[in-house]
Amino acid sequence: MTEPTEPGTRRSMEEKFPRALWVRLIIYVAVGHLFAAFIYLLFTLGAQNQ
Repeated sequence: MTEPTEPGTRRSMEEKFPRALWVRLIIYVAVGHLFAAFIYLLFTLGAQNQ
């Protein structure tokens, strides 16, 4: 059961954004980091072959 909130109170971040948005954000950040690591690996391997 949820209690009504007063207009002046701050809500937590989970109440402002849906759970699916947080999951999507975490997936995008993880995939972005994996892509950046792959590009970094390509550049380091390419530099070693010169």
